[in-house]
Amino acid sequence: MQKVKNQTKSAELLRLSFDQVNRVLYRGVERGLKRRSKKVEYHHISIDEKAIGKGHDYITVLSDEQTGVVIGAVQGRKKVNVDELCSEWLTKSQRSKVQTVCTDMWDAFIYGAKTYFKNAKHCHDHFHIIGYLNKAVDKVRKREVKKYEELKGTKYIFLKDHDKLTEEQRVKFEMINKINYEVAKAWQIKENFRDIQFKQTAVKAFNIFMRWRRHAAACKIPEITAVVEMFDRHLKGIINAIECGSTNARAERINGAIQELKTIGRGYANPKNFINAILFFHGDLDVFPH
Repeated sequence: MQKVKNQTKSAELLRLSFDQVNRVLYRGVERGLKRRSKKVEYHHISIDEKAIGKGHDYITVLSDEQTGVVIGAVQGRKKVNVDELCSEWLTKSQRSKVQTVCTDMWDAFIYGAKTYFKNAKHCHDHFHIIGYLNKAVDKVRKREVKKYEELKGTKYIFLKDHDKLTEEQRVKFEMINKINYEVAKAWQIKENFRDIQFKQTAVKAFNIFMRWRRHAAACKIPEITAVVEMFDRHLKGIINAIECGSTNARAERINGAIQELKTIGRGYANPKNFINAILFFHGDLDVFPH
């Protein structure tokens, strides 16, 4: 079942019902959580959300950034859900050992980081920051595509890593860049932040960010200005990330692994089933009977 990752397909292969396979998964997770040591130390963690389906239903996931292990997950992303996640999935002693907590700029997650991990530095890591800038670039494209016919069909040219563009996409990008549309300027601002080298001293981190900020603000692109203003409100978390080296590599892998489960399962109508699947495959649990 670990290789298939789809409970319906597993049921077909094992000639069992879906409910039987689902009960095996539930019991395995329950068994694994009972065996999980409360003495494990997590030094660098992240709190992130994942949409369950097409609506506005979410789960909040607590994970270890060093190993990619999912520590716990709860339904919802409000403060009360974050309270449950932080207080029930980690002991007070474990929380005291955490050195960095990475979140996006969602208020409930910031609240959780500051309330439950008082010894840790709170960071808005590279993965989330670039996500906000990508959304801003796409908003600029959507605004300009109404005026400029040549911008049609260019969404992924500005969202993909530049070294992954096809030759046709590269030629089109160069053409747009020469015309100097605002979307190309916004893209360059985003890329300038992507090029920032993390793991700096606090002073260097501040100076590097302020240099980027001055250039971004000077372009006077409304969508970028809105992001700059948001970054100003969360300056300390961004500087902490540049100083501590909180980059996007591990967060992307965790997010991708959970998205794969969601895709394979064709969405999850029951949030508890989704949470148990995440813990079964990514919770590093000893799920097998002895």
